[in-house]
Amino acid sequence: MTPRTALGALHIGALMFGLTGVFGKLAAATPAVIVFGRAAFAVLALAFFTRFATDHGWQRLQAVDWRRLALSGVLLAGHWVSFFVAVKVAGVAVATLGFASFPAFTVILEGLIFRERIRANEIILVALVSVGLILVTPAFDLASGATAGLLWAILSGLLFSLLSLTNRASSGRIPAVQAALCQNVVVALCLLPVAAPQLSDVRAIDWLWIGLLGVFCTGVAHSLFVASLAVIKARTAAVVFAMEPVYGITVAWLLFDENPTLRMLLGGALIIVAIVVSSQLSGSSGKKAVAAEAAPH
Repeated sequence: MTPRTALGALHIGALMFGLTGVFGKLAAATPAVIVFGRAAFAVLALAFFTRFATDHGWQRLQAVDWRRLALSGVLLAGHWVSFFVAVKVAGVAVATLGFASFPAFTVILEGLIFRERIRANEIILVALVSVGLILVTPAFDLASGATAGLLWAILSGLLFSLLSLTNRASSGRIPAVQAALCQNVVVALCLLPVAAPQLSDVRAIDWLWIGLLGVFCTGVAHSLFVASLAVIKARTAAVVFAMEPVYGITVAWLLFDENPTLRMLLGGALIIVAIVVSSQLSGSSGKKAVAAEAAPH
């Protein structure tokens, strides 16, 4: 893969991640069914990628690795469920921008968990995200779908931040694709008891959207990201993936007529700036750090 094709693969991967909320809204199923199906299809896609598209075999894992993967799988399940609840309640734009608050949570939690000093530019990052979230929701009314959806999306961002930090703790031991595959197995197992009674009611067209969500927005997108890191600098990759909310909101606007207000656009711009800043900060620590924090969204 040349640097040019790797950059193209990154943008395709960012677009696929950005379509997560779109496919979730198209699928007329509960968040539990969507997440279960997404994880199941992602396991198949990631297993194929591991078997035929990489030179790395299956690494033997120790007990501590399995415990971390189980924990990260539970966090991933909670992140996805809360995100798709936000999509169903408030729409793709609000859900995507609320989830994009995760860099602020990461800065705060990283300082607390790893006892790292929070720098001035990181405080600015948290402030940008906070102001952006205030602007995204026009009125803070818990009875409002937009407010309730934003709160679910922020919870999704918090869980994703915890997932990223968990992945960081084991990034030097487990290959990224193998970790993602194991996490998706855990997600499917977690959601199976809730989703199983509803599976027979899912329409064929909804299985199509869920399958696309699992294969392309999870398996293929994550695999493209990991493969491109062999050629592209981690900092460049992280900045490209900051385009994910832009892609998602644009497609939602075209398909569902979700017209963002000027206030929402301004709030979204602030949040995206914060993502870029966060990407620059994390990118300076090298490829493994960024790959570890880029769990499939």
